[in-house]
Amino acid sequence: MNYRLKKISGDASFREFYRIKKGNKTSIIVKANKEKFKNLIAYAIINKILRKNKINAPKLISNHYQNNIIEISDLGRKSFYGIILKKNNKFNLYKDLIKIIFKIQRIKIKKHYHLGKYKLKLQKYSLQNLHKESDLFFDWYLKFISKNLKILKIKRILKKELNKIYRKIYFINNTFVHRDFHASNIMINKKVFGLVDSQDAIIGNPLYDVASLIDDVRIKLPINLQNKLLEFYHSKSKLKRENYQNLKNDYDILSVQRNLKILGIFVRLSKRDNKSTYLKYLPHTWSLINRRLKNPIFKNFRLLLNQNVKIKKLKKINIL
Repeated sequence: MNYRLKKISGDASFREFYRIKKGNKTSIIVKANKEKFKNLIAYAIINKILRKNKINAPKLISNHYQNNIIEISDLGRKSFYGIILKKNNKFNLYKDLIKIIFKIQRIKIKKHYHLGKYKLKLQKYSLQNLHKESDLFFDWYLKFISKNLKILKIKRILKKELNKIYRKIYFINNTFVHRDFHASNIMINKKVFGLVDSQDAIIGNPLYDVASLIDDVRIKLPINLQNKLLEFYHSKSKLKRENYQNLKNDYDILSVQRNLKILGIFVRLSKRDNKSTYLKYLPHTWSLINRRLKNPIFKNFRLLLNQNVKIKKLKKINIL
């Protein structure tokens, strides 16, 4: 049978993606020369878990792990990001995505997940994990936006305060978390949503995926819509009997933690991997961080950040 192979745009990882057409059918070839277990085997296992729980995700068609390649089903060419910007009634579409988060959060946590001879143990989102990720803000973002900042001193001061904040997280890590649940990782085909880029799934806080979706650095949602979506999650989720302020605090903390990480990742992609396209999202990432820093739980951190880094000045710096 004749087939055609076409490279398609990838993500922020080391993977390469190709759409292969055989007759009238298409599938996706994923190639990963680095971090093969995470990018191929773990990806296939997580997708299997999602599909078993009635969440649309790529199906493993064939594997060639020895050649760093797997073939998976094609979820289509349109992402949620590609359609949501053109829609007026965003609330209903986002509600549908939050309902997918409900499904994810109902996945039963197991000691190991299996695929043939391979097994995967999901990590827990520990305090160490939170710091490791937000450290990217200090090690990459601050390092490259200014040559005059005393990075080690600032990192020590702000990490100490972040540690106090992270320890105030209310809900325990007992929930299946996609970990990268945002508009570009949600495909839509024939009105059916599907999830990609799921290899980093972890056991964590139930608010993490919610913050990832609503405080997506790629999409500018008005604050009233963000609040409405979080209230919808609270009213329908397994946390509906919990105090809303506890939920809101965790949401704000995890949003700031994630977006500090993203600032670092996007600069690293530019400086290390020559992928500068993500830099356009830096200003909105800062606006989201500042929005969440208004929570009184961040009072000291906000003061220390402004004293040592000057937030308003930072947002205007062009690191290209």
